[in-house]
Amino acid sequence: MSNAKNTSESQSSRESHDSREPQEPHEPREAQNTQSANERRAADGNRPSPMEVLRQARAQLAELTGLAPESVSSFEQTDDGWALEVEVLELARVPDTMSLMASYQVELDPEGQLTGYRRVRRYERGRADPRGGR
Repeated sequence: MSNAKNTSESQSSRESHDSREPQEPHEPREAQNTQSANERRAADGNRPSPMEVLRQARAQLAELTGLAPESVSSFEQTDDGWALEVEVLELARVPDTMSLMASYQVELDPEGQLTGYRRVRRYERGRADPRGGR
């Protein structure tokens, strides 16, 4: 008999739970944090921090090219926004020192949105630049 009581209480509890309005699916916490930070910044009229710009640039370049950025070799704030040079793995080879890497020049507006990119060089991972530059 106690089982019947618990079952009916469980059913009524479940029904009251089911009768609630469905909730919207939640975004991942990281996306919520980024979104709220971006919204606060937009409301304040502030520019993104350099670390926010780096993260956005890497993510946007990866989405556009399908290549995963490995490092950022240069980064500077310009009159028009931001300029970065990002190193990506273009073709994996064995041994790894023979893999083909590429440097991409990436330009972003003052808010950190990518406005353009171009590949500026390709090289083997294990090969050093000649003395004096590229």
